[in-house]
Amino acid sequence: MKIAIVAAALLSFSAHGATEFSTNAALTSDYRYRGISQTRLQPAVQGGADLVHKPSGWYAGVWASAIKWTGDAGGDGKVELDVYAGQRGALAGGIGYDAGVLTYAYPSNRLGHVAGFANANTTEVYGQLSYGVALLKYSHALTNLFGYVDSKHSGYLDLAANPDLGNGFVLNLHAGRQRVAGNGAASYTDVKIGVTRDVGGASVALAAIGTNAGKAAYASPANGKFLGKTALQLTVSKTF
Repeated sequence: MKIAIVAAALLSFSAHGATEFSTNAALTSDYRYRGISQTRLQPAVQGGADLVHKPSGWYAGVWASAIKWTGDAGGDGKVELDVYAGQRGALAGGIGYDAGVLTYAYPSNRLGHVAGFANANTTEVYGQLSYGVALLKYSHALTNLFGYVDSKHSGYLDLAANPDLGNGFVLNLHAGRQRVAGNGAASYTDVKIGVTRDVGGASVALAAIGTNAGKAAYASPANGKFLGKTALQLTVSKTF
C-alpha cells in the first residue's frame, strides 16, 4: 500500500515536470542475488523502470528477472518481480542516505504448498548510509525470507565501495552477511570484486562472486550444483 501511494504521488508530480522517468534492461550470465544464483548458474534477462522526484528525493520503481529457483524447489513460476519505494538525500558532512521498502514477488510460486517451504514472496525495509564511494546498507525482512519457514526478521548487512580507477573503469567491491532467522545453516557471507565500464552507452560489468554458504543448504534441487560457488559473472546493461 505504501509503495502504491508513493508511486501515485510521483506520477502526479510528473505531470508538472518534477519527476524523472527511466527504464533499464540487462542480460547477465548468471543472476546472483546476495551471492546465490537465482537461475541455476544460467543466464537471465532483466529489466525495470523508475520514477524519481528530484526535489524531494522520493522514488518508486519496478524490476523483473527470469529465475529458476522457485520451480526447482518444487513450486512454480519463472519470474521475480520487485516493487519498491523510498527516499534518498543528503545529511550533514557529506553523508548520503537512502531508506525504503521493497517487495520481492514471485507470481504463482506455490512454495507455500510445498513441504518445508513458505511462500516465496518477501518484503524488506532497508536503510543505507553512504560517504564518497562507500556505502553501508541493512535490509530487514518483515515477512518470511525467500521461502524459509519461520524466518521473519532475517537481516542482510551490505558493505560496498565503488572507486573510480580512471580511463572509464570503476572498481566494484562488496561484502555482505545474510542472517536467516531460525536457520543458522542457511546463514552465510558473500563477497564480490569486479570492474564496470561504459562501452558505447551500455554498462559492462565483470565480477568474481563467491560465498561461504553451506553446500547442502544451497544445492540446486534440480541438479545438485552448489548455487553459491565462486564464479565469474558478466552483465551488460543499459538505462534509457
